[in-house]
Formats: sequence, structure tokens, C-alpha cells
Amino acid sequence: MAKKDKYHEQVKRALIKDGLTITHDPYKVKWGSPTFQVDLGAEKLLAAEKGTKKIAVEVKSFINPSFFTAFYEAVGKFSSYQEAIENREPDRELFVGVPRKIFDSYFEELVVKAVVKKSNMHLVIYDPEEEIIVQWKK
Repeated sequence: MAKKDKYHEQVKRALIKDGLTITHDPYKVKWGSPTFQVDLGAEKLLAAEKGTKKIAVEVKSFINPSFFTAFYEAVGKFSSYQEAIENREPDRELFVGVPRKIFDSYFEELVVKAVVKKSNMHLVIYDPEEEIIVQWKK
């Protein structure tokens, strides 16, 4: 099993506080020969629509001394996981979990904003100390 990110459990608790049910830990998706392991799979009951919203969250802690090395890894994982999820379970949305301090410090950089937009990367910004979801960004 792959090593969990530093804030894995904090994000899991934050998602639960935000009204989601954790359905997979990890969420495994096979496409071709590799089986990808996205950190978490979750669902939220949508009462008004009488259905559920299914998501997968790749938790990133960005603890590498180089933000950009960690960011490039996150973009690569997102791209691969997104293709697999779209092929195997197209009604599930993939998000990358980003700590609030990292988001506030780096995600306004022009190159980061451009890559996030071009790759259509969905973000869930979390606060690991308070164990809350701060913002969902699509």
C-alpha cells in the first residue's frame, strides 16, 4: 500500500465534517495495467436532486522543500488519475487537496494558475489544524 500523505487523516475528518461519507480509503481505479490509488473516495447525499455526488480526493501536503517539485508531482498524478476515472467512473469528480497555507502562498502564481486552469484541476482547500474544508474550487 502506498504511503499516506501527512494530512491524510485530517482531510478525511474535514470531509466528514463537510457532510461527505468516506466510501474508499484508498479509492482504487484500474485502467489498463496499472491500478491507481487515489487517497480517498467519498459521496454526499444530494436531497434536492435525489442522488449522490461522488468524488475522489488526492491529498497533497506539499511538504517537499521545493513547492514546484511537489506541484509537478500533483499535476502528473491528477492527469493520470483523471483519465482513469473519466474512463471507469465518469460520474466521479477528482479533486486535489491543498493545504490553505500552500494555496494562499503559491496558487496565485501565474504559472500555477495557468496550469490549474489548463488541466481543469479541481481543488479542495483544507486547513489541517482546524480539520475543515475551506473552499471547493472548480
